[in-house]
Amino acid sequence: MKLKTRQEIAQEYGIVRETLYRKLKSAGVVLKRGLVNAEDQERIYKVLGKPRGARNENRIAL
Repeated sequence: MKLKTRQEIAQEYGIVRETLYRKLKSAGVVLKRGLVNAEDQERIYKVLGKPRGARNENRIAL
């Protein structure tokens, strides 16, 4: 899984970045500064659920 910005993650959910911050805060998820690594992305997806239309990055491209 590649590094992502908080903006990219918010776009996956169809929300603005500030709403993402609010949802993460209410769920008790604290992120480090900078890009969101794969481990933190999995934490976000576990707490908020997989975003609709999320790509399966483990899939092999043909």
